[in-house]
Formats: sequence, structure tokens, C-alpha cells
Amino acid sequence: MADIDWNLIKSFVTVAETGSLSAAARKLSASQPTLGRHIGELEQALGVTLFRRGRSGYALTEAGATLFERGKAVSEQASAFSRLALGSVEAIEGTVRIAASEVVAAYVLPDMTARLGIEEPGIEFEIVASNQVENLLRRDADIAIRMVKPAQNELVARKVCDIELCACAAISYLDRRGRPVGPADLVDHPLIGFDRSDEMIRGFTQFGIPVTRSSFRFRADNQVVLWEAVRAGNGIGLGQEPLADRDPLVEKVLPGLPLPSLPVWLAMHRDVRSSVRIRRVADFLHEELKRYSAGTGANSAR
Repeated sequence: MADIDWNLIKSFVTVAETGSLSAAARKLSASQPTLGRHIGELEQALGVTLFRRGRSGYALTEAGATLFERGKAVSEQASAFSRLALGSVEAIEGTVRIAASEVVAAYVLPDMTARLGIEEPGIEFEIVASNQVENLLRRDADIAIRMVKPAQNELVARKVCDIELCACAAISYLDRRGRPVGPADLVDHPLIGFDRSDEMIRGFTQFGIPVTRSSFRFRADNQVVLWEAVRAGNGIGLGQEPLADRDPLVEKVLPGLPLPSLPVWLAMHRDVRSSVRIRRVADFLHEELKRYSAGTGANSAR
């Protein structure tokens, strides 16, 4: 049997971990047909069926399960080799893949990458917009901006800042419905919040504000959708204070509301921190995120 392309193994491991071609394609930034072809080629090369295909996705066969752990080890070793090679590259050019939350990816990073792109035209950016913790160990991203400290020993994480949260609404909405004077007034306003999480309900209850699921007239689990709902005038929601401060359509309310802050961590794998390219991007993001949290970024107009 000829040597097997490690990309086939990487595709096999990712499909096994995610359970479907579509999820694996998103994770690897590849197409579903490519991954399907990889699985077929690997099965043909090994002479075994690795997955049971069904409507619910891809499930490992007994043979596939036996090979999964070995394949995962091979994939991680190949990724480690890639990281070490990347760490030795000195030119400030090439691609840097950044993982960030939906809100940061949509409203904060584009301005920063545009300005860094002027200073470093050789750098290309790939943004992974997700609230899930990206697996830096397997190079799903080069740099991750996270609201929790990564726990893996192989990762280097720097605490950047704390981003304050605020209650806010569209100015058009407040002009129409009135501005709440105290927290108790929130029961008279439609709220904007999560659909499948009761985190905000529990938070308001702790403040002594009796809200229920029906109090949240607009519900979604995508944070970009929630922010756009605030801007469009659907009611009162929560947002990042520096984002609200710079938005001419939005006004903060109830400044004394005891909301938590978001700790911001910048993380990368130890093996790539010697890369001049990745280090340049990480240092730039570190300073710009601090400026953003302090309300002194380029777009802090209000």
C-alpha cells in the first residue's frame, strides 16, 4: 500500500469529530465534495469502510473507530510539524487565521484588519466567526480572541482587557417608548435576548427584575442578530459598551445596572509565537483591543 496523504487522514478525523461533511467543511474551510472525495480515497486505500452514512450524518464503523485514535495522533503530529515550520518563517507576509466571537468578528476586527493591512500589505486575513473555543492545538486558527482564558498548557494566552457591558436601545425606540429611569422599568419594555439560553433571565432575576421568557419579545442565539435587533428598535438589549458608544443609532440606558464585564484573552500556540507574521498581528490586536475597550479606537466617534 502506497503512503497515504495526511490530508486524507485530517479529513477523516475531522468528519469523525464533527459527525457530518458540512460541519467538517466549515471547520477546515473546505468544500463538502472535497471531503467526501477524501473519505472515499482513504477507504479505497485502506480497503475498509470507515463510516456509516445516514440522514443524521456520518457515524464511525467498528473499523473506523479502531483507526480514529491513530488517525487523530497522526493529524496532530502533522499539525505540530506545520506549526514548527510556520514559527521559523520570518517574512511578514502570508495568511493569518483569527478566531473571534461573532460580535468581535463582525464589528470590531474589520476596522483593525483594514488598518493593519495598510501597514502590512503582505498579510492576508482569515476570520473564524464563532462563539465556540477554537482548537488552536490543531491549527483551526493561528490567533484566538476569547472571553475565557484557554486552559491548554500548549497555548500562550495574554489578558488584554475587560470590555464593559451596557443596557441599550435604538434612539428611535426610546423616543417612541420612553427611557427607563430604574431597573424596575424594564418590565414595561420589550427585551432582546437569547432564545435557547436562560442566562439573561437568571441575570435579571438576580437584579430583582421579574422577567420571563415572554418578556424577551425578540429572541435569537446569534449575537450579531441580537445587536442588529437593538439597532433596529426592537426593544432594550445588552451590548458591548464601546460598541454602543460609537453607534449613532444607539443610546445607553440604566448606567447603574450591575452588569458583568467581558474579559478578553489573546491566545496562540507556543509553536507559532516565534513567527514574525503572527507575532505582528497579535501585538497589533493586543493594542487595538485595549484601545477599543477604553473607547479610544478609530471608530469611537461618540
